[in-house]
Amino acid sequence: MNAMSNVVNQGIDTARYAKCIEVSKRIRWDIDNDVFRGRQFNFSKKFLPDGLSKVDQFDFLNTEEKKRLSQIQGRSYANIFGLVERFICAKIMEVSQDHWLGDQVALEALVRFSDEELKHQELFRRIDEMIAEHMPEGYTFAPDPNEVAKAVLGKSTWAVLALTCHIELFTQAHYKQSIEPDEDLSELYKDVFLYHWREESQHAIMDELEWVREDNALNSDERDHAVGDLIDLVAAVDGILQVQSAADSDYFMKICGRSFSKGEEQRIRDGVLKAYRWQYIISGVQEPRFQTVLGSMINEQQGQRINEALAPIVQ
Repeated sequence: MNAMSNVVNQGIDTARYAKCIEVSKRIRWDIDNDVFRGRQFNFSKKFLPDGLSKVDQFDFLNTEEKKRLSQIQGRSYANIFGLVERFICAKIMEVSQDHWLGDQVALEALVRFSDEELKHQELFRRIDEMIAEHMPEGYTFAPDPNEVAKAVLGKSTWAVLALTCHIELFTQAHYKQSIEPDEDLSELYKDVFLYHWREESQHAIMDELEWVREDNALNSDERDHAVGDLIDLVAAVDGILQVQSAADSDYFMKICGRSFSKGEEQRIRDGVLKAYRWQYIISGVQEPRFQTVLGSMINEQQGQRINEALAPIVQ
């Protein structure tokens, strides 16, 4: 083991990794036997709750149209999770190398993490296929998961782990604050994110542990560069959201069965982008746990750089 491996393996909280293993074994679930159970998605109900889809902002849409827009967003919601888990799995497998000849409890926890992320990717691929059978043709998911993963993994490990922690934490917030309390969602869609939430709860803990461990190995210049990488990644995520929100808006207006005024069309495009920015960026950066961990690592100037980068998105 080289000198850097010795540094990054100092101070490992073995007990927290062990707890993640214990919970992972206890809550382990199967896609077919536990989640799907022979069911289909209920298209008479919404997929995403209003707190995430923001369809309640469209006062010119009727109830059926709002439901359809929530279902389109729900399909993209699943596809985007499948996309991000492509690079998350790859990065977790990469950082696990630091534990190969070190803490074997941490190694086992991260191996289980990777295995669960591969399962989640399969889950979301199958969700898209199932929804496609009952949704009109014309839907497109614009980003290529492999190309996105390659671009993300080209950034510093600190930045990728920061983005990963951000994603895992907003997953928790979305389920507990919006999906779980809403009784008017497709039962299967709601269950998908119940089971996803159960495993992601442990992933969020390990994200934080690995991110802090990586941070401890950086000097001030390396950390400053990593903050720049994180800003670049957030901008890249926003670029994906702009493209997908435009595609989803156009698809919705195409299959809606009626025409909209130019002003209404623009409101739909702006509103869906606003919803996606809330779902995938703002809800995560405003999550208290994420703010606490990030704030413990960066200085005031770095925090200002991040806030300035986020300002156009938040506004």
